[in-house]
Amino acid sequence: MITTELLNIASSICPERVAVSSEGIKYTYVGLSERVDRLAKSLLGLGVSKGDRVAFLQVNCSQSVETYFATATIGAIYVPLNYRAKAQELVYILNDTEANVLYIGERYIDLVNSIIDNLTLKPALISLEKRHSGMPYYEDLISSSPLGDISAELNPDDTTVLLYTAGTTGLPKGVLLSHNSFTIYILENVDPADPEAHETILISVPMYHVAGMQAMLVSIYGGRTIVMERQFQTEESMELIESEKVSRAIVVPTMLKQIIDYPDFAKRDLSSLKVITYGAAPMPIDVIRKAVELLPGVSFINAFGQTETSSTITMLGPEDHVIEGSDEEREIKLKRLSSIGKALPDIEVKVVDQDGKGLVPNKIGEIVARGARVMNEYWKGEKLDKQIIDKDGWIHTGDMGYMDADGYFYLAGRSSDMIIRSGENISPAEIEAILLSHAKIEDAAVIGIPDEEWGEQPLAIVVLAREESSSADEIIEYCRSKIASYKKPRGIIFVNELPRNPMGKVLKRELREKYENYFISTKTESGD
Repeated sequence: MITTELLNIASSICPERVAVSSEGIKYTYVGLSERVDRLAKSLLGLGVSKGDRVAFLQVNCSQSVETYFATATIGAIYVPLNYRAKAQELVYILNDTEANVLYIGERYIDLVNSIIDNLTLKPALISLEKRHSGMPYYEDLISSSPLGDISAELNPDDTTVLLYTAGTTGLPKGVLLSHNSFTIYILENVDPADPEAHETILISVPMYHVAGMQAMLVSIYGGRTIVMERQFQTEESMELIESEKVSRAIVVPTMLKQIIDYPDFAKRDLSSLKVITYGAAPMPIDVIRKAVELLPGVSFINAFGQTETSSTITMLGPEDHVIEGSDEEREIKLKRLSSIGKALPDIEVKVVDQDGKGLVPNKIGEIVARGARVMNEYWKGEKLDKQIIDKDGWIHTGDMGYMDADGYFYLAGRSSDMIIRSGENISPAEIEAILLSHAKIEDAAVIGIPDEEWGEQPLAIVVLAREESSSADEIIEYCRSKIASYKKPRGIIFVNELPRNPMGKVLKRELREKYENYFISTKTESGD
């Protein structure tokens, strides 16, 4: 199925329903479809053809929805750029994609002008918000383009989106996602638009992330009203939920934590909320437990996946967030809250050892996945060795974890983050969970730092809760009382905040670079 059909279906079922609401501007489904058709015509007029790349640099907005569907209509490839990227990163991606067109938000005009001479192929620049000399204006292109059918030979296996990985390690790689990458998931897991049922969804996660793209396409097929938030702001998000009567929201753990910890949370009317989907980074157990308690009318869903799998491969459903029953049943439910749920029907997921052999339940290994919507190559055919996709088509996610006897998967950190101390594997995620259970600790990350005697030692970087004080000895002793002694952190560093990417993932490479000499310059305990 072609993704443009998602919009066609919703437009025929609920044409007058608001499709997108963004900063006071609202477009119905029929209005959105007309604007998409005109924008697609303007792209053809700019010489864009099937397979060409169309880049987009702006925060979340209605134009991002229109530009995606217009690009898909003519068979071109949509490239949403990270709006937090620096000049050097943008030059790399634009040169790598050889984009033919670049849509630019006002705040990025000067940045693009400063790098334009460094681009090997200079794209046509289109201003999204204001008229600029020598640069076509988005609204002028739409108003001057006629309506009419566009005949493009499209195939469900054609690439429709080129997303770049977060780049937490090394240079970002372009992931090719086809129409099928999205529609297989949508048709399997989402109900189509219903003229009698109406939902409104708040999308705060960035549209350059696979979670944002998937949420947008799911919402269009479901005939939902999309409320676009330019960038997540705690107070603004709650105001939008109130004013737009939002029934669904997509968040990452840091967003949810900031909402439930907001000083005036109790004064907000969030009663319209019915579903909160979270993911993209590990969810601290205390955060989700508090959220379930404070939002009793909300169904929570934990969606786990990555760019290379076109987002969700496992899901922890609403029923697993309801903690009730006997003491034994409650204990099981509480443990499952820390899981990422079960594999979705259209995807195979398992845990393997370093040789690719499947592991029995409760054994930690690497999580791998296989299915029709999993990518099979990176942009420009970059070679995929067996460490990424093996001969049997299993994609190696790089996430360590295990599956319990009931089919629930649990994370244990990234394979690249695993700490090897004197031949013993230590999971940073296990230590982080212990640290986050300490009443005085707000946030924490654990990394492996080189050590002459032991190979690597765990180092904890800790953010204390407001107005709390502690010592390294106190925290190390707390960990020692909870886990095997060899796993405890050998050093504690207190910071005001941890570096995170826009989706809430801790940038551990930055931490390792900053503290790589910690055990050389600091005398630490080396024994058990």
